[in-house]
Amino acid sequence: MIGATADVLTLEPLESREPLLFRDFHALIAGYTGRDEEAVRHHIEELAAIGVAPPERVPMFYPVAAESISTAASTPISAANTSGEVEPVIVRHSGKYFLGIGSDHTDREMETIDIGDSKRACPKPIGPVVVEVPDWESFDWDRCRARSWVDGEPYQDGTLANLRTPLDLLRIFDERTGDDGGDLICFAGTLPLLTGAFTPGTRWDLELVLPDGRKLTHTYRTTEGN
Repeated sequence: MIGATADVLTLEPLESREPLLFRDFHALIAGYTGRDEEAVRHHIEELAAIGVAPPERVPMFYPVAAESISTAASTPISAANTSGEVEPVIVRHSGKYFLGIGSDHTDREMETIDIGDSKRACPKPIGPVVVEVPDWESFDWDRCRARSWVDGEPYQDGTLANLRTPLDLLRIFDERTGDDGGDLICFAGTLPLLTGAFTPGTRWDLELVLPDGRKLTHTYRTTEGN
């Protein structure tokens, strides 16, 4: 099942006071979304060397429970070895598109067994504020800059130029699933780690700077959960 029903998730458009209410929506994590297919293949080989099974297709769309998408400042985590990653988030509500920021928080030990399960094992933090994008064709995706910090230390920093564009991801999603046009929240991929190694932590700061200088930010802390 691609979508799932959850309690109401509320996001706030930066340009409007009218909130976006999400009830029944598609919740997806897009993986292996690098634009350079050769580099993606190399990354897959690197992961295989440490025991991570290769994906069935590139890119991959991993469905997650809608109720796992959360704007909360506190994220309960049950496993010890988990970490987040800053991601642009494609948001569709009532046919309109928005851009948000989120973290694909993942269980790294489980990742070597089943990537889909590792993503579903953790909540997916998302910033409560989004920016409307009337036209992806004219939106300068490549000039957006994403950064993250873990416990105050720089963790990721770069533009979205190496990621597949929203139009490309949406086209592939439609070809594979017959996109019904319903409400959608899709984490669209991430950037290399500055240290090259996943780092567990307790505080995660996320930032996405748009070409016009506007910023989307989100901070969350992990706590011990069940």
